[in-house]
Amino acid sequence: MLFKKTMQIEGDQDSYTLHPNIKPYALKDVGFQVTNAGNYTLERSVDPTSPYNRNQMLKVTVAKDLSGFKMATTNASGNRRLNIFKGPHAKGNVEQYHFIMQNLIDREILKKQ
Repeated sequence: MLFKKTMQIEGDQDSYTLHPNIKPYALKDVGFQVTNAGNYTLERSVDPTSPYNRNQMLKVTVAKDLSGFKMATTNASGNRRLNIFKGPHAKGNVEQYHFIMQNLIDREILKKQ
């Protein structure tokens, strides 16, 4: 998947863009790791009961030049996309997802459209 200016998770009504004030140190402060290609990547569990339960993950990758990003909710291995807005655990997963996204908004990494 290519880096885009605007992204939306399947099932979410909100879309997000990179904040115009985004800084590399803010990415690292929130927990983004630098990949071998120089991009910044963040993986967080959306399970509200434990941050260590990696059944459903939010993955966000920001381009090394901060020009675009990509994000998805996936299974633990990352090879299958999931819609966290459906299913028996949707309420808790969505609440945790919104908590993570709000943190990224507060830190001026993402901006809600």
